[in-house]
Amino acid sequence: MNFVKFIPIIIAALIFLRWLAEAGLELLNRRRIQANAGSIPEAFRDTMDLKTYTKSVEYSLARLEFSRWEDGWGTIVLFAVLFSGFLPVTFSLARKILGQSEWSDTVWLFAVGTALAIPGLPFDWWGQFRLEERFGFNTSNLKVWCLDRMKGFLLALILGFPLITLILKLVGWIGPTWWLWAWVTLLAFQLLMTVLAPSLILPLFNKLTPLPEGALRERLLNLGARTGFSAQTILVMDGSKRSRHSNAFFTGFGRFRKIVLFDTLIQQLSDSELEAVLAHEIGHYKRGHIPRMLAVSAFQTLAGFWLIGWLMQAGWLAEAVGFAPDAGLAPVLLLFSLLSGSVTFWVSPLMNSWSRRHEYQADAYAAEAMKERQSLVGALRKLSEKNLSNLTPHPAYSAWHYSHPTLLEREAALEKVPV
Repeated sequence: MNFVKFIPIIIAALIFLRWLAEAGLELLNRRRIQANAGSIPEAFRDTMDLKTYTKSVEYSLARLEFSRWEDGWGTIVLFAVLFSGFLPVTFSLARKILGQSEWSDTVWLFAVGTALAIPGLPFDWWGQFRLEERFGFNTSNLKVWCLDRMKGFLLALILGFPLITLILKLVGWIGPTWWLWAWVTLLAFQLLMTVLAPSLILPLFNKLTPLPEGALRERLLNLGARTGFSAQTILVMDGSKRSRHSNAFFTGFGRFRKIVLFDTLIQQLSDSELEAVLAHEIGHYKRGHIPRMLAVSAFQTLAGFWLIGWLMQAGWLAEAVGFAPDAGLAPVLLLFSLLSGSVTFWVSPLMNSWSRRHEYQADAYAAEAMKERQSLVGALRKLSEKNLSNLTPHPAYSAWHYSHPTLLEREAALEKVPV
């Protein structure tokens, strides 16, 4: 078809426009940070000293600079991979050496995926051992960093290889509706991982220990009982093994649900503040955010598989990059994964707006459960200070990149919550 010759131009335009928009957003954010660098925002003058605020400004600017180079390099690599002929040449070579089968196509997908990850490793290293080290966050070492990546690769091989091979085989087994059954297969796999990950995968990377008996454990369990939220156990994760950044999360569901607190979080917050953070996380469950997000994710995955099936049948996407139009599912699957970010980038503000709405609701739930706001406000302020968060992001940058409201926005919303 004649229009196929225009597809590479459209693909290149999509990638370039996303990069250009990203660069513009980073420039706006940089100028906003620099404009506010001279003095602490009025709302936080009583709770943050100038030295800490200045350090947070420097950290935000350094991260923006790092992101600019990383994004630029990633864009160059993507252009090179798509338009150099690398993908169709290696695909033909894999089939010539290994034969034409779903197994050989999976080998090719993993080999290409590994090759594409290598150019980003220097940036991963620099971000951990130069940028994070410079601002006092890094607590990892080269051995742990290398082991993390080796473990990640082996897990992808052990779990992902048979899954992808099965999905590729569905095309021959089922025919035109393969994409529907591929979606069901992936959902079942994700459900299984939700159950197994806390016990089998997380411990491969971090040490998880039960929260010791004491006032904090009793306080958190009482909160769970008071809010009708039960968890199998409360675990402490050695997040300080890699970083001084802090976090808390739930994993699993139903009777398999576990509360996980970073050891850094316990060190940074008081007991009442930790209770408020946990109440916020419980708020996500009690307000129904988790099933909604799972439903939206499932729908997006379904739409993605349908689109991949349509693109495979049409043949023009594979042909535009140098494959035969009937090359099969594997090339289209890879091209879709490489290009989807350049499309979904433009709907990021919509998804982030939805996520921020959930955060406001969870904050409100926490204040109501605690019957006071100050514990959550104190926790948010401490976390912003300890993590050197950007207190003055540009609204456009925030819309595209922040799934959570800014500290100032969260405090203003909490003031309106009746307690």
